[in-house]
Amino acid sequence: MVPTLTILCPGLLGGSVARAARERKAAGRIVIWARRPETRAALARQSWCDTVAETPEAAVAGADLVVIASPVDSILPLLRQIAPSLRSGAVVTDVGSAKGRIAREGHEVLGTRAHFVGSHPMAGSEKTGWENASPGLFERRTCFVTPLPATDPGALAAVTDFWRQLGGTVASVEPGRHDEIVAHISHLPQVLASSLCAFLAGKDPAWRNYAGGGLRDTTRIAGSDPELWRTILEQNRDEVLRALQGLGAEIKAFETALERRDWAAVTARIAEGKKYRDGFPTP
Repeated sequence: MVPTLTILCPGLLGGSVARAARERKAAGRIVIWARRPETRAALARQSWCDTVAETPEAAVAGADLVVIASPVDSILPLLRQIAPSLRSGAVVTDVGSAKGRIAREGHEVLGTRAHFVGSHPMAGSEKTGWENASPGLFERRTCFVTPLPATDPGALAAVTDFWRQLGGTVASVEPGRHDEIVAHISHLPQVLASSLCAFLAGKDPAWRNYAGGGLRDTTRIAGSDPELWRTILEQNRDEVLRALQGLGAEIKAFETALERRDWAAVTARIAEGKKYRDGFPTP
């Protein structure tokens, strides 16, 4: 059990961390800070929150583990802000979906007085806000932990154990490798869903009324927060561009096969896609 857990900027992920930690008895005391006064007032009424601090500095004072759950472009500024207020030996992690710069600079900001270990739980939905938080959000979900060679082993173990206590399955990878992986399996699907809906928006609006489950399933994540995804794509731009270029080559090959009426090639590509999809682990 983490004696004192602090969560900064609890949206869907941060709120779910707090609720899961309370339900699974992974933390003795849970302290929260949110930017908006009205949000802090609402959180103070939640049973899974012991204390709501008025400032991030006050929230982290005495904390054993700090989880920064802000948008990715706010993680490092917030880390710099709280660094002087952290107790010696405190561990800080985050939930950001791009890790290269955050892991490197996070380690530099804290030095050896406190410890930063990057995290990224592969959990969430198109919904946002702590009101949609769930204590089961991380159950059997992959949670990336992204240490550097210089990461303190004790801090790495603490973060790894914490996510496991919340029900997650931890995968430890270096930050650059993480960014390559999620560009393909998370960021690329978001771009595709949003692009497909943006393309269809230019067609007859009535077509939407005729759509079956296929379009709904394919485009569910197109309902995600545009500003949130802008910051993610900005942080992982290079890897997402490489993923888009690779997919572009695949789509071009499919287009060529269709143009040439090469039905064997068309069938082979659809079959390869089915084989990959059928290999997904059972939820």
